[in-house]
Amino acid sequence: MAASGSSSARSSLFIQLSPSRSAKLSFSIQLLLTLLWVVWAAMLAFSDRSAGDSYLFYAFFGLAMAFLVYVILQNTSIFGFQSYIEVTPEYIVRKHGVFRPKHLVAIPEIKAVHISPLALRVTEKNDTQTYFDLKQVRKRRDKEKIKGKVRDLGTQHGFEVTEASNN
Repeated sequence: MAASGSSSARSSLFIQLSPSRSAKLSFSIQLLLTLLWVVWAAMLAFSDRSAGDSYLFYAFFGLAMAFLVYVILQNTSIFGFQSYIEVTPEYIVRKHGVFRPKHLVAIPEIKAVHISPLALRVTEKNDTQTYFDLKQVRKRRDKEKIKGKVRDLGTQHGFEVTEASNN
């Protein structure tokens, strides 16, 4: 899904990424296991026991609830877009989830960009390379929007833009 950025609708491109399919356990399995954990912890915490260590059961229940929130935040967009690629006249940024850092490349620091069908490889002036994976971009039209915006920025800011031959 594409949406305009908040700074300037014409100069900013904001593309939401779909959830990664490379997780060891799928979202449904993670959710099922977490819900089982929550139910088990609730039964332990709220059953009639006269044991003195019931505070451990409440801590176990709290951890289960916190993990449930984590699983939901990582795999859904309840609180807005959490995984995205944004291209503006000042920078290119990629974020892959709530608790993951942003990868930011300032446009004036770009020396070259290589465009392949499913990726952008950005080389900065200090020869650091940043790889922007486009496999999680849902629509072909959104991939073309990103590539077109990078080509336009290349002509505006004078950095080299090369493309793969099978593009």
